[in-house]
Amino acid sequence: MLVVEAAPEFYRGGNTRHTRNMRCAHDAATDTLTGPYDEDEFWDDLYRVTEGHTDEPLARHMIHLSKDMLGWIAEQGVRFQPSLGGTLSLGRTNSFFLGGGRAMLNALYLTAEKLGVTVIYDAPVTDLDVETETGRFRSATITRDGEEILVTARALVAASGGFEANIDWLKEGWGERAENFLIRGTPYNRGDVLKMLLDRGIEAIGDPTQCHAVAIDARAPKFDGGIITRLDCVVFGMVVNKHAQRFYDEGEDFWPKRYAIWGRLVAAQPDQIAYIVFDAKSLKMFMPSLFPPIQANSINELAEKLELPVEAFEKTVSDFNTAVRPGTFDHTELDDCHTEGLEPQKSHWARRIEDAPFYAYPVRPGITFTYLGTRVDQDARMQLAAGGGAENMFAAGEIMAGNVLGRGYAAGIGMTIGSVFGRIAGERAAQNARN
Repeated sequence: MLVVEAAPEFYRGGNTRHTRNMRCAHDAATDTLTGPYDEDEFWDDLYRVTEGHTDEPLARHMIHLSKDMLGWIAEQGVRFQPSLGGTLSLGRTNSFFLGGGRAMLNALYLTAEKLGVTVIYDAPVTDLDVETETGRFRSATITRDGEEILVTARALVAASGGFEANIDWLKEGWGERAENFLIRGTPYNRGDVLKMLLDRGIEAIGDPTQCHAVAIDARAPKFDGGIITRLDCVVFGMVVNKHAQRFYDEGEDFWPKRYAIWGRLVAAQPDQIAYIVFDAKSLKMFMPSLFPPIQANSINELAEKLELPVEAFEKTVSDFNTAVRPGTFDHTELDDCHTEGLEPQKSHWARRIEDAPFYAYPVRPGITFTYLGTRVDQDARMQLAAGGGAENMFAAGEIMAGNVLGRGYAAGIGMTIGSVFGRIAGERAAQNARN
């Protein structure tokens, strides 16, 4: 078995090294999860965040198999940490990798190497020889140290990610706005293998403009900023665009169920920039960014530092404070702190922004991964645009995530897709090769 990586060893495993947790169904509390999270509840969460844009039989198949994943991955050497409390609200649904995604990858690569798997780095695939009518993979051409190498195999598993690092491809769906997008993960997910597969008769699935996109610190690097640039403080304050106008309900639902809509919301704003504004009482209530918040002793001073129109910003803050209704603040539940007579409203966790010093984070769309990919069946077998399944080609991870995620996202589902379909694709490819 041969694993071909376009990236150097440091970046191996694509975006998985930036992950922290995985969402799995379970019928009772475990060593790392606080309570039951049955298949129907998982399905309800997935249906809600995708607004029904998902392949239900495939999604339910994934959810059912996710129940075995925690034990199976642990058998491969991966370790998990105790359940988490606090603002993430994930202690019941998501298991966190001890040491994060990089530690998990290191364990998996070590296990693979012990099993005799060979990994080649800095070796991008530059061509695929595929029999279009049957979807039969014959060979791949890879380039390494300036030389072209022909690789033949009895089966192919494509786990080469989406195309989020390919700005020109993003522009085809998003236009010039894509120039202002920041890419949270590896710069090597350029969609080269995906494009080759689609050109060779594999059926596409997903909207090229749909993706996992969150609001991240606008000061983050263009690529590979990772989790430390994500901001979890939207629910504690208000968000305005460059015209100092609010544009969405910051307290719509728990953050893990809504954080992935904020990238698209910011992408729709002028110049793809927005500002999360809050005051002193919220400063210690969330995971901070790598960069410090912009601080000021007055609303006027904060507007000047953010280069926002001062009068408009003062009015937006004043209108927000006037609309806040008294309640009992509790970030662990959908509390009764809300606004009235304000458009858009803030449904929960609304508190007056009045305690100096005042703070703000500038944010831009942070693209994690794209949803346009290869259609697969329950065996992770790629499907042909002309009908039927590919003879010996399978897909796992981001490259087929659009089968499950037509839109939207909830924390940890990316790793559910990657792990469940990764295991299926590996098993089916091995069976196919033996036959």
